[in-house]
Amino acid sequence: MNLAYAYPKSRFEPVVLIDLNSKSERERLSKSALKGFFNLIEKWGVRDEDARELLGGLSSSAFYDWKKKPDRILEVDRITRVSYLIGIYKALHIIYGDKLADKWVTLPNKNVIFVGRTPLEFMLVGGVIAMQTVRALLDARRGGL
Repeated sequence: MNLAYAYPKSRFEPVVLIDLNSKSERERLSKSALKGFFNLIEKWGVRDEDARELLGGLSSSAFYDWKKKPDRILEVDRITRVSYLIGIYKALHIIYGDKLADKWVTLPNKNVIFVGRTPLEFMLVGGVIAMQTVRALLDARRGGL
């Protein structure tokens, strides 16, 4: 007896994953990722010191050089960080009006995840895992959970 599982048809289409280990993919994405990052930290009012930490601990000189010349290839970790932050930015602007969306990361939050800290403080302490957590929280809220 041969049992074959058939899944019902749906509108769901699997996402084509980008291979961030591929230098050519990172090269293609890096410049726009950095431009997006610098735009969102400006809108959020993030201090340069904190922005450097969000990028994984970048020196001041490198940070300002990247800001002037974003045409470079990011490492997997940094492009992942920027991707989470851009996703958070997008989700906030879908959930809230622009004014609150741009302040949200710097406002103290009573959600059990943040323990009264701001989402920015949470991400600065927790790094990539915290960014992933904030992104998942906002995606769940966007989906009505």
